[in-house]
Order: sequence, then structure tokens, then C-alpha cells
Amino acid sequence: METLATDPGFNDSGVYLRLGLIVEGKRLKKPPALLSRLASSLVLLLHDESKSPAEFQHSTVTVFDGRSPPEITISDYLDRIFIYSRCSPSCFVVAYIYIHQFLDVTRAHLTPLNVHRLVVTSVMLAAKVFDDRYYNNAYYARVGGVSTRELNRLEMKLLFALDFKLQVDPHTFHTHCCQLEKQNSDGIQIEWPIKEACRANKETWRKSTPESVCSQTTAR
Repeated sequence: METLATDPGFNDSGVYLRLGLIVEGKRLKKPPALLSRLASSLVLLLHDESKSPAEFQHSTVTVFDGRSPPEITISDYLDRIFIYSRCSPSCFVVAYIYIHQFLDVTRAHLTPLNVHRLVVTSVMLAAKVFDDRYYNNAYYARVGGVSTRELNRLEMKLLFALDFKLQVDPHTFHTHCCQLEKQNSDGIQIEWPIKEACRANKETWRKSTPESVCSQTTAR
């Protein structure tokens, strides 16, 4: 995956350094700055000013939609995937690109009911495409708090939605990195249904087994 973050066509490696995509020495031991920026960006998508909570309730239901929001914040969920999956940080940028492409193709909205499933499925696909080594679906299912059968189904849906076009060119990668760097990771408030669920159990995931994190959110 480093070929995207260190492509010779882009001399501005500063953005990659600031996001934690270029690391000297051993593997990162803590989540890079990229994850907080990505969490902010996803929350902003949830709070698109052009959409009201009522519109979210009547938006198109996708296979990624669960019955209720998971009891874990987006930020903590991203950190969890990074810590347990050990995928390269760049996979999260690629996952961000996949999510945007999925929303554009399906005309669906990002909601508290589907954001977590879209994230774990997209990161898993990105790792398979760009990392030399990666965990299998069963492992990602445990990390993401869903069943292996469900994650297999989500993977196929995402693949077909993207028409199996998973390669990301360096220019697109660089553009999305610049967008993520601009995101402010401070002062964002999570509102309406996801707020109470996430705030009440902010630390629960740290003590839970991987398969228990999202067990209450079986997809429709």
C-alpha cells in the first residue's frame, strides 16, 4: 500500500506524514492522526445539512442497515479495526473512497444504521487489494462485531455495487488525503439516535470480546 502514499508523482509528502501514512521504522503502535480525521469526515456526512433526521428515516434501506445503531462511536470503531486488523493506514483512505463511491452509485445516505458495516467491509476489501498480508473474513467479522456469514454477504454487495473496480489511482488517493487532512477532529457533536447509544457505552468495546461489539445490530 505504500506505493500510493509514496508515489513519486506527488512531492508533497507532508500530508502523508501528518496523517501518519508514512512511518519510519516499525509498525505504528497507536492509531494515526488519519483515523480521527476520517471519523470527523464520516460524522459530517451523517450530519449533512441538506438532510433532516426525518429524511434519514425514509432513506433507502440497504443491506448495510442494521436495526439499531451500534453501541460504539465511529472513532472508537475505527481505532478498534486498526488495532486488531493491523492493516496499513492507507487502507482507511481507500475505504473512505469506496464508501463515497458506494453512496454515489446506490444514492443511499450514510446513517448511524449503516456506517459501521460500511466501514469494516470497506477496510477489509482495501486490505485484500492493497496489503501484502491480511486477515480473512472470519477474523474481520469478529473485529467488526458481525457474523462471518453476514460479512461475506456485505462484501459481495459492495463488490457488485463498485462493479469490482477496486483499484485506486495515486491522484484520487492524494486528493482524498488532502480532504481528510482538512477535517477538524475536535468539537464535533454526535446527535439524535446514535448520540445516546454511543455516549452511554463509550468504553464498553475495550473490554468486550470482538464478536460482542455489534451483536445487537443484525441487518435487516
